[in-house]
Amino acid sequence: MLTRRQMIVSALTALTGSAAWLKKAQAQSSHSAVSHHISNSRNNSDTHVVTPNGSTLPFKMKNGVKEFHLIAEPVEREFAPGMTVKCWGYNGQTPGPTIEAVEGDRVRILVTNKLPEHTTIHWHGIFLPNGMDGVGGLNQPHIKPGETYVYEFTLRQHGTFMYHPHADEMVQLAVGMMGMFVVHPKEPEDPKVDRDFAIMLHEWAIHPGTYRPDPAIMLDFNIFSFNSKVFPAIDHLIVKTRDRVRIRIANLSMDEHPIHIHGHAFRITATDGGKIPRAGQWPETTVLVPVGATRDVEFIADAPGDWALHCHKSHHTMNPMGHALPNTLGVNQKGLEAKIRELIPGYMAMGEKGMAAMQSMSQHMSGPQNTLPMMMGQGPFGNIEMGGMFTVVKVRDHLASYDKDPGWYRHPTGTVAYRMT
Repeated sequence: MLTRRQMIVSALTALTGSAAWLKKAQAQSSHSAVSHHISNSRNNSDTHVVTPNGSTLPFKMKNGVKEFHLIAEPVEREFAPGMTVKCWGYNGQTPGPTIEAVEGDRVRILVTNKLPEHTTIHWHGIFLPNGMDGVGGLNQPHIKPGETYVYEFTLRQHGTFMYHPHADEMVQLAVGMMGMFVVHPKEPEDPKVDRDFAIMLHEWAIHPGTYRPDPAIMLDFNIFSFNSKVFPAIDHLIVKTRDRVRIRIANLSMDEHPIHIHGHAFRITATDGGKIPRAGQWPETTVLVPVGATRDVEFIADAPGDWALHCHKSHHTMNPMGHALPNTLGVNQKGLEAKIRELIPGYMAMGEKGMAAMQSMSQHMSGPQNTLPMMMGQGPFGNIEMGGMFTVVKVRDHLASYDKDPGWYRHPTGTVAYRMT
């Protein structure tokens, strides 16, 4: 049974928020910051991966080898305005920067450990010599704090892969140590992809008023993120009408996630095990991404508009919420509300008629520090009652630049649902 204190904290958590949190986060597009060119003489494609709210790891050519440098270190990540989390990651971010290379490349990856404990890196799904596989104690010694280890191998496949520790995994994965590794094919792709996005799914247990993820939680997570951002701080995916779009989705969380797109159907074209032959692909509007797996989906963006892309587990499109709150749907709370107001002046009973009103009320009420309201996005018609794993695919007939958000879609006359009079 909930104690009085637990009820008060849960209620405050559900109601928390401020007007500033309701403003859409204006995150810079990651691909505009990428300064190096991925393609080489073996790959005629100039399409590179866009990691929303992230970046691509630069490299240096040394005697024909592409040399990358990853630094494992504590990082701070702003999940959305009003909430900054103390995580662990790589090169100042979580997830770490996306590594991009080409099938056939020889790569050398220097890994420096600036964590307070040892670590390793496993190259998830990549074929390589056993001693480069990164399982601490099995394939290599652990990388102690202050040490740098070198991983070197030739890429013998192409596809969407991941990197993450195989050392103290319960802690290190829970606090954000992961990244994506994209290997482009040696030969030009046919058909060519116009827009290529990479999204890492994750879930976190961050208790109200705290700053650090709790690695001991196995089931009851309360933050769900795309690339360690929650809606509305997640970058929109900007594409032109008739672009062929690929979305690479990776999952190192504790749950599977059904990722759903509106207005289009895609084909599941690849897993971290390789490309799926055309005859084995089928159309879907939702792709289930299992734990420890990647899925590539592709579609033609043939319908202009602002289309939702989100996890279809309803709690995964909410920000922090009190999962232990009693069910008050349909319950008259007037008597209870008066008693609680004696303890918390200004308290308003919620949940009797649903929870949507919390979003509007949150901008007028304070709550635990560093804690977001459940729902905080706004659109052209009012509140978008979502949080967590939710973003928008913006398809436009006319687009000056992929780097600039075109704003909300202008619907042609007669194409918007309306109230009957």
